[in-house]
Amino acid sequence: MLSAPIDLQLVRRLFARPEKIRPSAFLRREIANRMREKLELVKIQPQHLLDAGCGETDDVAELQKNYPGALAFGVDASFAMLQAGLQKQQAAMSAVGRLLAKWTPGVLRQDAAQQLLCADFARLPLANGSMDLIWSNLALHWHPQPDLVFAEWRRVLRTEGLLMFSCFGPDTLIELRQAFAGVDELPHTIPFVDMHDFGDMLVNAGFSTPVMDMEKITLTYTDVNKLLQDVRAIGGNPLMTRRQGLFGRTAYRKLLAGLEKQRNAQGQLELSFEIVYGHAFRPVSRKTAAGEAIIRFDQHKKGL
Repeated sequence: MLSAPIDLQLVRRLFARPEKIRPSAFLRREIANRMREKLELVKIQPQHLLDAGCGETDDVAELQKNYPGALAFGVDASFAMLQAGLQKQQAAMSAVGRLLAKWTPGVLRQDAAQQLLCADFARLPLANGSMDLIWSNLALHWHPQPDLVFAEWRRVLRTEGLLMFSCFGPDTLIELRQAFAGVDELPHTIPFVDMHDFGDMLVNAGFSTPVMDMEKITLTYTDVNKLLQDVRAIGGNPLMTRRQGLFGRTAYRKLLAGLEKQRNAQGQLELSFEIVYGHAFRPVSRKTAAGEAIIRFDQHKKGL
């Protein structure tokens, strides 16, 4: 089931220049902090964890701090982002850090290059049930088939393992869409998936009691060019149905005019982000791979 006609090869090209994406890191860091607050409420001690859509690996480093005894893996479709993340990790390891690493637990002893994987979310090079925790921060909306991604994440999670993710919802960049509507009828932003649809996909993929919630974050700008610069830094337009030709001067002036009309009473431009959060567990299987029911005899009645 396609959420949108997203070109995965184009997604990789859009993220092939980490320096162009880096200005939007402030938003990912803010959402990551909010996700970690939610994660603190779940009492788990993962031995193996995966950051799906790790980018420059900032969340991998933070998760390692939270779970020093775990081995942390990162996967991303962009090799350039992984390279940038690896360089960042290597630079952070000072000579003293390398000397002390053999006495530190978990991921600080691992070869970072071996734990970073370039792959499609829906085709992970990982064994069944190999992860205790899958974390994904503002990455899922770049994939055209989130239902297949959820099924793959369930495969990789161990029984009772936790999935926690965030992504953009339908009201993200609504001001930009309204301004573009005055230019042409082509799609200039992804039609982001509603959180209720994500909840249904999780259930269909075999996750138990998914919890979904949403909040809106509004950024304000005085300069329209700065707003557009931040929008481009988020990633761009990977749709197959996007405008194929160059965006001409006349169209660009119409876009700017459409945005300028949206200034609020304080003279500021607003840019909305709907942030969808979800978490769910992989339940104990009730059927074998052949579809046969599993009956458990390990729960004894009281008094026997």
